[in-house]
Amino acid sequence: MPNPTSPGSPDPSPMPSPMASQMLTEIREQPAALERALGALLPAREEVRALAHGRRRVLFVARGSSDNAAVYGRYLLEAHAGVSAALAAPSIATHYRAMLDLDDTVVVSVSQSGATREIVETQAWAAACGARTVAVTNVAGSDLAAGADLALLTHAGEEKAVPATKTYLTQLAAMAAIGTALAPDPTALDAVLAAVPGQVRSLIEDADAVAPAVDVLAQAEQTVVSGRGLLLGTALEVALKLEETCLQPVRGYSYADLRHGPISVVGTGVVALVAAAQDGPLAGAMTELVADLRRRGAQVVGIGGDAAFAAACDVAVPGPDLTEPIAPLGLVVPAQLAIERLARRLGLDPDRPRGLNKVTQTEVHAG
Repeated sequence: MPNPTSPGSPDPSPMPSPMASQMLTEIREQPAALERALGALLPAREEVRALAHGRRRVLFVARGSSDNAAVYGRYLLEAHAGVSAALAAPSIATHYRAMLDLDDTVVVSVSQSGATREIVETQAWAAACGARTVAVTNVAGSDLAAGADLALLTHAGEEKAVPATKTYLTQLAAMAAIGTALAPDPTALDAVLAAVPGQVRSLIEDADAVAPAVDVLAQAEQTVVSGRGLLLGTALEVALKLEETCLQPVRGYSYADLRHGPISVVGTGVVALVAAAQDGPLAGAMTELVADLRRRGAQVVGIGGDAAFAAACDVAVPGPDLTEPIAPLGLVVPAQLAIERLARRLGLDPDRPRGLNKVTQTEVHAG
């Protein structure tokens, strides 16, 4: 007997339940959450700039969805602000206990709850190594916030569904605040940032635009997700959400990594979900990737991109009218809407994915 929740099996529930999930409710809360977050975070850029004065690089510490937000922060710092940035491996602190010279470094620790021990302990380790520390968290008074030189609160409000939606998006807002704070002109992207809540609101109001994408994803035998540059974190987050919410094995790849080998297994039965900005130096390359994937037999669902990108896809889902440096704050929203619908289409509860909790604790101490 076929498993009714497996990809490609008969659809047990062709239409999503009319009752909104908690995940959908929180997706719909995102415009207001973004307004609160940006209203609090952008004025804090002066403090970020002062704390980072004389320091040459930024190191991000995070796990899960927070790590995907940090990927965006890293790209924004390097591509827009011209500041060297990287992602830390927390186990260097918590298991290998290596002492590094971080005297020229700002360490940004990202955790929705501020309670993940691995992240809290890695932040303390960074301070002991000479770093200045910034905590990005949704919880005032959390251990992470209390232990940092500077705490940036994301003001998402309580998130009850296990999959991160509004907490992830407000973390992206924090990454935008940090990435612009350290740029030569911290206000250069402010007009675009001011448009983000309205763009997100429009995408949510047009939620039915994701229905064709859900139809394709529901029949996928395999799914891959790809993005590049400033959109890589979005691709990784979408892949993670598909896995944890829809219980589908999904791989998230950068454009370049997909090209270097994994693309050889793309063929009939594969659905490729590709996220792209409407402009920027990679717009043409993402359209070329779509054409290549389709030649190999994959069905391609595109989110965002320019007119040529949309025309190249089997299914094109509109993205926000935001330039590439800020596009990640909107592009993930149609994917969130599609994933929530897909979970319900497959007979799953998007609010409580199997085997997951809201706060995941990683083993910290070896031995």
